Amino acid sequence: MMKAISIVSIGALAAIIAGCLSTEHSASVTEGRYPWKRNIVTTVFWIGERPSRNNPVPNRRSSWDKDWTRNYGGFDDPNPAHRSNYIPVKFTPRQNPFYCALPYNDKSVNGHRPEAPRVVPWFKEAYQGPGVSTCKDRWVAIRKGNRTAYAQWEDAGPFRTDYWQYVFGNERPKPNLNKGAGLDVSPAVRDYLGLNSTDVTDWRFVEFSEVSRGPWSTLGENNTFVISDRKTGGELAQAPKRAEGGAIAR
Repeated sequence: MMKAISIVSIGALAAIIAGCLSTEHSASVTEGRYPWKRNIVTTVFWIGERPSRNNPVPNRRSSWDKDWTRNYGGFDDPNPAHRSNYIPVKFTPRQNPFYCALPYNDKSVNGHRPEAPRVVPWFKEAYQGPGVSTCKDRWVAIRKGNRTAYAQWEDAGPFRTDYWQYVFGNERPKPNLNKGAGLDVSPAVRDYLGLNSTDVTDWRFVEFSEVSRGPWSTLGENNTFVISDRKTGGELAQAPKRAEGGAIAR
């Protein structure tokens, strides 16, 4: 009996080690495809933000959602006194409160920008027709020190919407009114990472399979976790019904 237990234990341990190595290999592969952008000036923006000198475009709408504020559920108040558990206290957001903006928009008036199929790494696999962005809702890892948050890409900015050479290439952000900022993050990301209104972070694109569960995985009609959990729940609910149907048929 002891030998059997030892064999099982060794087998289980081997499976765990193999799983860890597989995960590490997967992460290293995607880090090669999507390397970290290091030491990027990062600013905070929010849905419903009014225009200012350093933010000339109001955030009532995004590059991909003309009713962004309404679809989110309201003004994503950045005041820490008006927030709890990474969301505003006045309402529960209908979209993921962990969102960000990068200075590229793959869409044009009549479809996609000419360079988009060439420069967006996942364009072919994500393409759903000329009216749908291949960038919206993409997951991004954002790192400050030893802490990493995950957010979904929901707008184009700061300042520019055409800078693919930085977003997908090796160029650095260009000078702008916000100290050369190359990434905007939501109040939820700010609070999770403990950022100042202007700070410095690292970021990179990630596949959904790399995103661990956390406060970014619980809310939002656009949230891949929520969509996946609902689909799984629906499939589990359907299974007993099929079984019952089979029993009646017999």
